[in-house]
Amino acid sequence: MLWTLSVPDIPYAPVKPTAHHKNRIQHLRRTARARTTRWRRMSLYWIGAVLVGLTAVLFARLGDQCAELRTRFVTWHPWAMLVLAPAGFAFITWMTRTLFKGSQGSGIPQSIATLHMGNYDVVDRILTLRIAAGKIILTCLGLVCGASVGREGPSVQIGASIMHGFSRLLGQSNIASKRSMILAGGAAGMAAAFNTPLAGIVFAIEELSHSFEQKASGRTLTIVVISGVTAITLMGNYTYFGHADVNIPVGTAWIAVFVCGIIGGLAGGSFASLVIRASRGLPGSVGRLAKQRPIMFSALCGLLTAVIGLISKGSTYGTGYVQAQAIFAGTDHYPASFFILKYLSMLVSYCSGIPGGMFAPSLAIGAGIGGWIEQFLPHTTPGAVVLLGTVAYFCGVAQSPLTATIIVMEICDNQQVTLALLATAFLAFGVSRIVCPQPLYTALADRFLETVDKPAARPKPMPTRQDTAPEEKLPI
Repeated sequence: MLWTLSVPDIPYAPVKPTAHHKNRIQHLRRTARARTTRWRRMSLYWIGAVLVGLTAVLFARLGDQCAELRTRFVTWHPWAMLVLAPAGFAFITWMTRTLFKGSQGSGIPQSIATLHMGNYDVVDRILTLRIAAGKIILTCLGLVCGASVGREGPSVQIGASIMHGFSRLLGQSNIASKRSMILAGGAAGMAAAFNTPLAGIVFAIEELSHSFEQKASGRTLTIVVISGVTAITLMGNYTYFGHADVNIPVGTAWIAVFVCGIIGGLAGGSFASLVIRASRGLPGSVGRLAKQRPIMFSALCGLLTAVIGLISKGSTYGTGYVQAQAIFAGTDHYPASFFILKYLSMLVSYCSGIPGGMFAPSLAIGAGIGGWIEQFLPHTTPGAVVLLGTVAYFCGVAQSPLTATIIVMEICDNQQVTLALLATAFLAFGVSRIVCPQPLYTALADRFLETVDKPAARPKPMPTRQDTAPEEKLPI
């Protein structure tokens, strides 16, 4: 006999979540959403940093090819530059006033100025991809035409433009975050152009930021490192001057520190002073010609550049990288006329108004000064004197002793001369400030701010730490 147990039906009553459970679920959702947003932002930062590195490598290779093309013209017939340079300078100036309006100049003063603008409608018109493309194209054309310009300054504005574009893509509204992206992009452009990541970070702190509060944020370091790694991956772990196995022991060899520091500071400070005066307008009929007929004036600057190149037998054309490397390696010796003519060619190229930087030509001039001084200082290794002359003139122009020291230290792959480089740079800095009291890029940035709408360019108060959105703080 089977017995069955009957169980009465119990009605199902769903358990209602308590307030604690609801808060817990909402907290988990907010946390997941915040993490997703943070990782999305980080991914875009990394993509932007990679693009800065790729662009810098592309710019470097295009610049090298343009230099080779110019060498072919000079080899074919040196006098051809008397036609190519004026025509090229005039064409570049016309392009800066039509298709690539706003691409004139180095790029560093423009980047510095955007860090102190409160109206980001103006910033959006300065840091555009169109102007960045114009910097690349027109600087390369300038190298073909023999202009004494470099690509490192334009790389700063290009990097700032790319990262500012990603900032707009992310929809960032916080001023501190926008400025941090511009700062990081400019530093990454410098680091990738020279293959000197540490110098890029120091450059961001010393030259670009000034009073900017978040000087060495995790975002800046991350973008600089990723951009530098991208450049190294594509171009190899090269150094600008190669490996320098030299040393400057304390003693009589340090006479070179004082000599190079004083001469380099005087030369660099005088150049910075002349550039600042030229930015305010050239005097007399030359200034009227530059204002009324800028294309004709640029063509005359190109003609003068070609004449200087003929006198120097072609050594003053372009960035001066080949000449600086040869002086440092001791494979070629240039007379004092080299750095004097290179100095004049660089000044004329700037006055013409075509795009191009001043870093690489300054290194070449400094190397020429060091190569000339070394013959009078037999107690110091020749290559070491070249490095001291390079850091002295470079610091005399930019008045950024830490940046100059780190750049020269990294481009020669030598830490043994760091103390001597620092001493020379700070001596040159002091001498340069006597000749030119206002730093070059700060003065040019101020002048650039004067040319834009003053109410739009007036900087807002610097943000405090409380103004920075928490989700913007990224790990290194």
